[in-house]
Amino acid sequence: MAQRYNIWAFYLILVCSGVAFSSIYSNLNHGWHIAPPNYVLLLISLLAFIMGIFGFKDKRNWRARTRSWLTLILSLFLGSALLLAVMLSLAASSLGANVHIETVKSPDDHYTIEFYRYNAGAAGSFGVRGELNGPLWFKKRIFHQDTIDQIQVEWKDSSTVSINNHILDLKEGETYGY
Repeated sequence: MAQRYNIWAFYLILVCSGVAFSSIYSNLNHGWHIAPPNYVLLLISLLAFIMGIFGFKDKRNWRARTRSWLTLILSLFLGSALLLAVMLSLAASSLGANVHIETVKSPDDHYTIEFYRYNAGAAGSFGVRGELNGPLWFKKRIFHQDTIDQIQVEWKDSSTVSINNHILDLKEGETYGY
């Protein structure tokens, strides 16, 4: 049984790490966010840590022991980073750094865009951002404009939208402000 905990915990933390790094990459490059929310990744990392502890009973060879240590170290570092990310996002949301303005849907209900007002306070700027909702929890930031606090949205057709006089063709994957 310890052998299974050892192997599954190792694979689980590798997948969790890959998803977390793809989330960081998509956030930096404004692509589709395919990772689940940070608190889900934190729970997966915690599960891998617990399974890794049970996997320490597997002492068949040096690979099993190395796998156990790698699982614990990776899950500890990743869990700490994700805990920090969750705490920072909770602090930012409680301070009003991100306020939901409105949700708009395309005429054929195929696209849904959520608009948020952000304000970094004395540390940064303020403005509006728009996120296109995809399946499950997938999102893509498609609109970003600093120093404004209102938006005007008008659908030209089922896949073309005008946001503050900036026309975006969602079918082509166009964005504004990035």
